[in-house]
Amino acid sequence: MDAVLLALAAVWGAATGLLIPRAAYRFAVEPEEPWRTACPAGHPLTGPARGWLGPARCAPCAAPAARVLETPAPGAPASEAPDPGAPASEAPAPGAPASEAPAPEPRTTDTPTTPAYAPTTLAPLVTVLACVALAAATGARPELVGWLALAPVAVLLGVVDRRVHRLPDPLTLPLAAAAVLLLGGAALLPGHAGSWTSGLLGGLALGGFYLLLFLINPNGMGFGDVKLALALGVALGWYGWTVLFVGGFAGFLFGAAYGLALVLLRRAGRRTGIPFGPFMIAGALTGVLLGALAG
Repeated sequence: MDAVLLALAAVWGAATGLLIPRAAYRFAVEPEEPWRTACPAGHPLTGPARGWLGPARCAPCAAPAARVLETPAPGAPASEAPDPGAPASEAPAPGAPASEAPAPEPRTTDTPTTPAYAPTTLAPLVTVLACVALAAATGARPELVGWLALAPVAVLLGVVDRRVHRLPDPLTLPLAAAAVLLLGGAALLPGHAGSWTSGLLGGLALGGFYLLLFLINPNGMGFGDVKLALALGVALGWYGWTVLFVGGFAGFLFGAAYGLALVLLRRAGRRTGIPFGPFMIAGALTGVLLGALAG
């Protein structure tokens, strides 16, 4: 049963992870810009959910280039046949090697297009690994459905924040609502290992803490981080206050380690801003895994 559960989690992670590059490309814009509706080559993004769901490349960009060599067809018009009255210098001399005769030039009937999206090869892999880890730690408990549903959106948020230092409201707010509803449903089923009430309080506590940090230093903490903290607090609080503290602290620890590494490598200064969302998500994943194993 455990092997089947892990396999299903891996399939789910792969299927949802392959949808992340397109959604990340559309969401990764500056706050003043609208969501993207076309690939870099100009092709409209179509498909399910008004084009938000789809493969990593649009259909025209994924189509291979077709190159066809055109040769005179039998019965070609006289204008395409050699002119009998042409100067001798334009026609091959009798007995001349075939290599000296002019060869027809290939003509391209279709040209390759530019890649549709920036490379995000790690996003599907990270989604698979996260889903498998959650399934291995949680087992066949009801809350696993919630973890698997929330994981792809969390990875998507991490990708977008890494690109443009932004956590879009259409992702953070529904993620918090989904966490509340999914874990509320899990609390109604037998065999769960958490508390829905504790999860709600955890969301308020972690969200309130990030709000305080934002009010103290708006330049150091974005309001998108505050909204993301609501969802992460619900997930961490599900397993109790200890897990909430560990997961919240781990996010700051991961972010500080990354910033210090950049400074030591002279790739950033002390005032250089870094996207904090991915580290918040990594810390929350750490806490949830520890809570699930202890549950």
